[in-house]
Amino acid sequence: MRTPWRAVATRGRATVAGLRRTWRRSLQVRVVSITLVTSSLLVGGFAYLVADNITNILLNNAKADVRERLESGQVYAASQLDTHTQPYESGVQRTFESTVDYLAGGDPKQIGGAVVALTADGSTSIKTVTSPAAEVQPMISPELREKIAQGKVAHQIRTGDLGRGRLKYLVYGSPVPSRLGQVQLYYFVPLDRQDQTAAQARSTVLVTGIALVLLLGLLSALVTRLVVNPVRGAARTAQRLSAGLLDQRMAVNGEDDLALLAASFNQMATSLQSQILRLEEMSRLQRRFTSDVSHELRTPLTTVRMAADLIFAERDEFDPAVARSAELLQAELDRFESLLTDLLEISRFDAGFAVLDAEPTDLVPVVQRVVDRLDCLASRVGVPLELHLPDAPVIAEVDPRRVERILRNLVGNAVEHGEGRPVEVTLAADETAVAITVRDRGVGLKPGEEKLVFNRFWRADPSRARQTGGTGLGLSISAEDARLHGGWLEAWGAPGQGAQFRLTLPARAGDRLTSSPLRLVPADAALAIEGGARRPGGALAIGPAPVMGEDARAEV
Repeated sequence: MRTPWRAVATRGRATVAGLRRTWRRSLQVRVVSITLVTSSLLVGGFAYLVADNITNILLNNAKADVRERLESGQVYAASQLDTHTQPYESGVQRTFESTVDYLAGGDPKQIGGAVVALTADGSTSIKTVTSPAAEVQPMISPELREKIAQGKVAHQIRTGDLGRGRLKYLVYGSPVPSRLGQVQLYYFVPLDRQDQTAAQARSTVLVTGIALVLLLGLLSALVTRLVVNPVRGAARTAQRLSAGLLDQRMAVNGEDDLALLAASFNQMATSLQSQILRLEEMSRLQRRFTSDVSHELRTPLTTVRMAADLIFAERDEFDPAVARSAELLQAELDRFESLLTDLLEISRFDAGFAVLDAEPTDLVPVVQRVVDRLDCLASRVGVPLELHLPDAPVIAEVDPRRVERILRNLVGNAVEHGEGRPVEVTLAADETAVAITVRDRGVGLKPGEEKLVFNRFWRADPSRARQTGGTGLGLSISAEDARLHGGWLEAWGAPGQGAQFRLTLPARAGDRLTSSPLRLVPADAALAIEGGARRPGGALAIGPAPVMGEDARAEV
């Protein structure tokens, strides 16, 4: 028995979820629904007021008519009973009957007329007289009888059977001046016609109201459709434009505001298309220029390099000034050659010619080799290098040349910006990924700079004295190398707390990353944040759009 109920509950939840989704996504559904609910409330309230007023008017008219008949009947009954002085006279009963017959209209059994009753209390010989003959005593409540006994004219609405079935009656009573004791005159007027008229009025108002609500719903749907369709068309056109279909345009119909919106949208799309095409052409020319210049400079650079090597080899035989110039020439040629190499690498990335030569590689010696090569530079600037490597090999399917280049750029930048404080290099791995972090405690990154560090030729502080003579393309190339692996290259930094870069690569080539074995935000900085300090920095991930795991979500 649980399974059917559970299935019904599941379908019910799915239906509710579908309705909620439709409510959130469809402007037309919201407008039509709100219009229907509002108009239903207004029309329902109006219909209730109209039906109530009609009922009151019919009842008041019936009361006025009965009151008028009651007054004339009271006078007539008093004049007829004035001929008797004692309730035991022989003609009293006949007088009662003739009076009731006259007041009832002459036909005691008429269907549409009122029932008339004369009652006399205090004598057993005079009974209640009605036209047509029926039992009216249950229709007269003690409260009504008491008010009439006090000399008042009173009325009430009662339901009973007076020979025509069970109907609702307007009961009006009045005392009749007489020497026979307490005589009371009652009129029982059926309200079936009034009820039928009121029911017909309510039905008419209800049907009219329902038709009006449906008409308002239809009109709101049509009007909303006139507005929503162009908006949906604009949304579809914008999606196609964002997908690269720059020739998509909206249809312009008429000269109204929506047509003006469509025309303005098309003008904007045309302007964006021309701007994008112009920028694409400029970018293409720029990439081609960079590639051509890089290749063209290779030949003269080779010649100049050969001459410079000869001069540099014989510098000991020159005077000190010329020897120093030879050393400067050699250093600048090294820097120039490094710039050309980076430009050629960037041009290969831009052209889509970069290829990943992945192979199973132990990253422990790769990290150790990079740190050893930069140890002389770190010693010269007074920055200690600290390595945290696992004891076991860390095997991953990577391109060792590109990974080494990434690490060389990261560690070199950390040494340059370390401000004489230690730089920590950490390697860790789990079942799906490997990660390397490079942490310095130098000047750090200002808010927003973590979004700029991977831009080409960007420097955090161009006025700083550089130790490594970089080209400004190292982090850009590193980001492209990480993306080529399907990995992440992320940056975190805060003024006064230094910076940390994290490289995360999949352990098997082609796998998708979901988390990283190492934190992006350093533990000491995370403790400061948890202590209540607002982090004045940020983090940025470079690579494929990550599906962040629990660890990564907590860090970035």
